[in-house]
Amino acid sequence: MATEPTKSVAFVAVPFPAQGHLNQLLHLSLLVASRGLSVHYAAPAAHVRQARSRLHGWDSDDLGSIHFHDLDVSTNESPAPDPTAQCPFPNHLIPMWESFSTAASAPLAALLRSLSATHRRVVVVYDRINSFAAVEAARLDNGEAYGLQCVAISYHMGWLDPGHQLLRDHALEYIPIDVSMSKECMEYLFRTTAELQDEGGRGVASAAGIVMNTCRELEGEFIDAIAEHPSSKDQKFFAVGPLNPLLDGSTHAPGETRHECMEWLDAQPPASVLYVSFGTTSSFRTDQIVEMAAALKGSKQRFIWVLRDADRADIFTEPGECPHHKLMSEFTKQTHGTGLVITGWAPQLEILAHGTTAAFMSHCGWNSTLESLGHGKPILAWPMHSDQPWDAELICKYLKVGLLVRQWKKHDQVVPAEAIQEVIEEAMLSENGMVMRQRAKVLGEAVRASVAKGGSSSKDLNDFIAYITR
Repeated sequence: MATEPTKSVAFVAVPFPAQGHLNQLLHLSLLVASRGLSVHYAAPAAHVRQARSRLHGWDSDDLGSIHFHDLDVSTNESPAPDPTAQCPFPNHLIPMWESFSTAASAPLAALLRSLSATHRRVVVVYDRINSFAAVEAARLDNGEAYGLQCVAISYHMGWLDPGHQLLRDHALEYIPIDVSMSKECMEYLFRTTAELQDEGGRGVASAAGIVMNTCRELEGEFIDAIAEHPSSKDQKFFAVGPLNPLLDGSTHAPGETRHECMEWLDAQPPASVLYVSFGTTSSFRTDQIVEMAAALKGSKQRFIWVLRDADRADIFTEPGECPHHKLMSEFTKQTHGTGLVITGWAPQLEILAHGTTAAFMSHCGWNSTLESLGHGKPILAWPMHSDQPWDAELICKYLKVGLLVRQWKKHDQVVPAEAIQEVIEEAMLSENGMVMRQRAKVLGEAVRASVAKGGSSSKDLNDFIAYITR
């Protein structure tokens, strides 16, 4: 039974319209709703649908605990991603993001005013890219805003102080965002953050605190370092992650039909399968796909390979014919019984939780990183853009639960099959790989303990709820 203080607080989640970001605020919304608050999830209609349709690891009935609000934002053309582009950043999504950031303020403001009139406090938790949400929260007499850090908090450390002693102690290289993102994306980000200042450059809105999708077991040193930074003055920090569910490998996600790949996994030996997937914003060039196929075949290791292009602005747009159909048809014949190729959605949480999965070759997006480490699986790191080069540093050098397949600075080069195969075999067959896998297993147990009752993230979530309902 919800207590009276929680009933009088409206929690409003404002996600950024990209899959990994939609996921995180939906997971957080479900966790907060389970504590008795009135929870509202506000996004364009297409992205509310996207978030709901791709929810994984929860019982779908849990969505009934959230009030979904469609922000009136016009639809955009949905061009296909360009795998041949010089920069791997998904520039095809920027027009949609531009429309969102310029058009979402007014409908969000109307929603917040409505909630403000009927609640003691309105708490806006916004993806930190969505600075307009902090501005709208600041207009309310009874509103306050908290930014959700959707990437590693240690990545923010590199941005604040790339020469910090903590980075030097661990020989961690921070790749500046203007190097790992496209010029067009940087221009977009600068425009969105400019909304936080008036014409004289003075701040017009700020977050009361930062909610972090991480845990002390992964980034405790970085959390402490950032909390001590002058920019963090008067801000509260809550490390409540991983926000994604951590599944039991013996069961499938509640309320969902089991994907056909799971039966194939059931038939494999323990810790024998390499899972290969590069997320929702990355596309591979055809010549790189040829090399990957040769490496997987040559390694003779069992695998599941999710081969799909980056999401379009509208994920429900009918996809065109797969340009790799002929290659994959021949490849699947040659690797029959050894591996599976999935060209659509894959149940990543269930695959990573499964006892036959040994390791994950990944683009190192923060969601995938948390999902892999939370299930105790090491990562073969292949960063593509944005914060991913940093995540690879954190995984391989700091946590020591990964192997680097390709340095990000070589993103414009095709990685030959021989180099990919060498890393696969080290991870799956060598003594060093066995040690790394054991280290990942131990780390996974610590991460799981953080979200269990009495764990560091569970405590921070309790503290966050207590603070916003004070």
